[in-house]
Amino acid sequence: MVSTNSLKNGMTLLLDGKLWQVVENQHHKPGKGQAVVRTKLKEVESGKVVERTFRSAEDVDQAYLERKELQFLYREGEDYVLMNTETYEQRYVRPEIIGENQKWIQEGDTLEVTEHDGRIVEVEVPASKVFEVTYTEPGLAGNTATNTLKPATLETGVEVHVPLFIDIGEKIKVDTRTGEYQSRA
Repeated sequence: MVSTNSLKNGMTLLLDGKLWQVVENQHHKPGKGQAVVRTKLKEVESGKVVERTFRSAEDVDQAYLERKELQFLYREGEDYVLMNTETYEQRYVRPEIIGENQKWIQEGDTLEVTEHDGRIVEVEVPASKVFEVTYTEPGLAGNTATNTLKPATLETGVEVHVPLFIDIGEKIKVDTRTGEYQSRA
């Protein structure tokens, strides 16, 4: 248990049987009545953000999460098979838990996994990764005066915008949070 007076951004709470991460919190003392704590909470599994108000000094359950690095091996049906490289224990993860990050995952990748009570609740990919360009239109010679971008398809099937000088077969670094080209690799 933790008091709402000591909530901090990033703290994870267990409310109504679900995990919520504190995105923002603010103490508020109205002219009359009891002080309250206004919070913005993000549900860990779905990413849904809600605003919730607690009474000052109210006790809430704090959830303890364990972070591990697991390696992605392969897909079996819909599930992703991840392995702990120290114990060789394999875990199956549903695609809903990985969410939008599915498009950035390749076999052999090391992923940051968050567990609660032995259950995987979140999977994160590295902030930037290197991919090979499998298709893009050729750039036009002399058209480099502006910062013009063209679409390119990566080995995972994701389409990103790259500068005109990037060709098929080149390796590029991409920001997996925004999907933007960063540099040649």
